[in-house]
Amino acid sequence: MPKKRHKPEEIVAKLRQVDVMVSQGHSVADAVRAIGVTEVTYYRWRSEYGGLKSDQIKRLKDLVAENARLRRAVADLTLDKQILKEAAFGKLVSPARRRACIEHVRSTLKLSERRVCRVLGQHRSTQRRIPQGRNDEARITADIIDLARQYGRYGYRKIAELLRSTAGWIVNDKRVERIWRREGLKVPAKQPKRGRLWLNDGSCARLRAERPNHVWSYDFVEDCTHDGRKYRMLNVIDEFTHECLAIRVGRKLKAVDVVDVLSDLFILRGVPGHIRSDNGAEFIAKAVQEWITAVGAKTAYIAPGSPWENGFIESFNARLRDELLDGEIFYSLREAKVVIESWRRHYNTLRPHGSLGYKPPAPEVFVPAMSARAAQQPQSAPPPALVSRPSLY
Repeated sequence: MPKKRHKPEEIVAKLRQVDVMVSQGHSVADAVRAIGVTEVTYYRWRSEYGGLKSDQIKRLKDLVAENARLRRAVADLTLDKQILKEAAFGKLVSPARRRACIEHVRSTLKLSERRVCRVLGQHRSTQRRIPQGRNDEARITADIIDLARQYGRYGYRKIAELLRSTAGWIVNDKRVERIWRREGLKVPAKQPKRGRLWLNDGSCARLRAERPNHVWSYDFVEDCTHDGRKYRMLNVIDEFTHECLAIRVGRKLKAVDVVDVLSDLFILRGVPGHIRSDNGAEFIAKAVQEWITAVGAKTAYIAPGSPWENGFIESFNARLRDELLDGEIFYSLREAKVVIESWRRHYNTLRPHGSLGYKPPAPEVFVPAMSARAAQQPQSAPPPALVSRPSLY
């Protein structure tokens, strides 16, 4: 039979009973025997409750309960602090990161899922839900990786535009960014920004292109083939459309080559209003200046030592070197000409440009046949093909 557990009020009443019996002349042993406990229990009760009354016992019980409640609160706060400390630092934005963090805390601190979810603000249904990916997740991931491998210096925005324009995907930039970061693909570093020159009245000193064929820019870029021999490239762009008009590749390019390239472009596209360049010997040559003036164009030379005034062609040169020259080894000049011309066509017709709303500057257009001419064509005639801008090379 289990021993009876006395309440504090009963203990105080028995102690008072012993005091009364002792005051009447009974011995302590007889009084303790009368209340039905041993002397050891009696003296233990007396050391713990001796001198207390019933109202004091009630107050003591309230203090003990309050002390237990405070201890539990402190323990809960300490445990919550340990959970937050064990969790990842910073914001846990996505449910997937919260699920992984909660599983980590549970395995480390040996706590229940309910407790950790409450502290970290994760709903238990969200924690237990198994995420189901889309059916086309594997295919679009493979396409993104293929495009990133093919165009290693493009960010996820350009890759997203290529997915929509060339691969036929209906996808937004956010989904491409999520897959991009999940696969560990690296975004190219941004080019440093340059300040512009401003006059005293607050106007920009640089001439701005207002329409196609208004301002052209050209500049030289140098590189080496595999045998260490240098070759030069003369790049010409339209600042308004951002289209690369021509890239002339040669071991040596002089003023006569500049005139040759410009004459071909003027015949194909017309004479521009201005031609911007730096103060290189090939551009400030008297023969070049006189020829440009004779055909009706104007020269716009930048200030010496101020390449940022010619920002469009400098940016194009950086893209050319970053996306092509730094990743290719040319074993011959002929190989360089073919590959660079192929890249120029891609730059004009397919490559998304951030400044143009991620559209190419000169996309290939579909030219339909006239209705009357189509009626005269035989049934076996092939359909009209994609037509691109005229090219020099």
